[in-house]
Amino acid sequence: MTSLAFPDVSWIPLLPLLVVTGTAVLVLIADLFSEGPDYDALGWIGLIGLVLAVGIAVPLWNQSGTTMAGVLALDRYGLFFTVLFCLGSGLTLLLSMNYLETTDIRCGDYYTLILFSTVGMILMAMSVDLIVIFLGLEVMSIAAYALAGIWRTQVRSNEAALKYFVLGAFASGFLLLGIALLFGASGETLLPRIAESAAPGSADQRMLLVAGAALLLVGFGFKVAAAPFHSWAPDVYEGAPTAVTAFMAAGIKAAAFAAFVRIFVDTLSPLAADWRDALWVLAVLTMSVGNFSALVQRNIKRLLAYSSIAHAGYLLVGMVAGGEGGGAAVLFYLAVYTLMTVGAFAVVIALGRRGQPNEDLDDWAGVGLRNPFLGFAMTVFMLSLAGVPPLAGFMGKFYLFSAALDAGYVWLTVIAVLNSLVSVYYYVGVLVKMYMTEGGAEVEAPMARPYLFAALLATVAGTIVVGLFPTPWFELARRSMESLV
Repeated sequence: MTSLAFPDVSWIPLLPLLVVTGTAVLVLIADLFSEGPDYDALGWIGLIGLVLAVGIAVPLWNQSGTTMAGVLALDRYGLFFTVLFCLGSGLTLLLSMNYLETTDIRCGDYYTLILFSTVGMILMAMSVDLIVIFLGLEVMSIAAYALAGIWRTQVRSNEAALKYFVLGAFASGFLLLGIALLFGASGETLLPRIAESAAPGSADQRMLLVAGAALLLVGFGFKVAAAPFHSWAPDVYEGAPTAVTAFMAAGIKAAAFAAFVRIFVDTLSPLAADWRDALWVLAVLTMSVGNFSALVQRNIKRLLAYSSIAHAGYLLVGMVAGGEGGGAAVLFYLAVYTLMTVGAFAVVIALGRRGQPNEDLDDWAGVGLRNPFLGFAMTVFMLSLAGVPPLAGFMGKFYLFSAALDAGYVWLTVIAVLNSLVSVYYYVGVLVKMYMTEGGAEVEAPMARPYLFAALLATVAGTIVVGLFPTPWFELARRSMESLV
């Protein structure tokens, strides 16, 4: 009789993941003993857990290894994303505390789902096994589906959750079939072994490997909202609670790219000649569809949704460039995009009031003059997203486009720059509405909502500081990518 052997486990690499998981369970239990209406303590427990996870992850920077039978890796790449996910989730919790006061969202469930979704993200970034990446993706996605529909009294939130779930399940099917084909070709689900099977001269099942890569490309295309797989994004972003939209736009996109880059830029790089042209077309299509569709939007959340699609296209440009330079540019851009997009959605929340979301652009008329701080914050985020120097978004695009140019993709770089110029029109359009028109909605002073104010301050400061001093942050991204390539 054969006995099952428990794999050797090194607990050190798992500590950040365990801390976030333990925090999620603690919030779940604490919610049972909480009595409303003030649930801020649950948010604070979540924030402390995320800060503790970052405090444990940072000292592990110079360590490396694997655990759980080699399916989870301790490397700088995984640690970079662990810190990034904790940052994005922490900002989301911070801006959510005041946001939940103006809604009837069940707070305990909300905080628990944010934390469990973060657990799935960290699993995706740490994993070097396709099955575990898929499990992490599902943990993250199922929590995100529930978060999209957590505003139960709002029909549009319910519709967003249903649409997100159906199309998300569709994408998961593509990913699972792609994993099955890669396993069929290589006999392995571990990424290093698949890389050996894909190496030149050893690819006996090359067509099967390429077919598997193509299906993974479709699956990840859905998850990062790349055109033509983007149709869910505008409706889900608009229907979900705004704090959840910020979490999805920053954290979930970063997690999908974490796995996307590890698999394609690292593991399947020997097959790059087979998938790079498809990614080139996908990048151009995604940038163009996102930017030109955003031009005609009147709802700020839909505008930011199409903006998010366009930014997925810019990130794909970095992946097409590939190698250490392209990968590092993608990591750096994901970090600055987290700051910019969470900040922009925080301003959207700040303009909303109970029963009055103020999401139409006409509601934003004159807001910059009536509330200079919100006007300044939105100006920083819009100009940074547009790529105006010296803000972080400009440096992010500079690194992405430089990597593409260095790799010889001149036309792709030209198209990306032209798309970036198109985006200036709708980003500046928001500022024109805020400063050069009259009317609009009454706005509560940001100081009246201290948690939201703190999130805004942090994202504004981060966007400016990273833009002015980008080198150390890009070096962190480069060294993270170096641990892979």
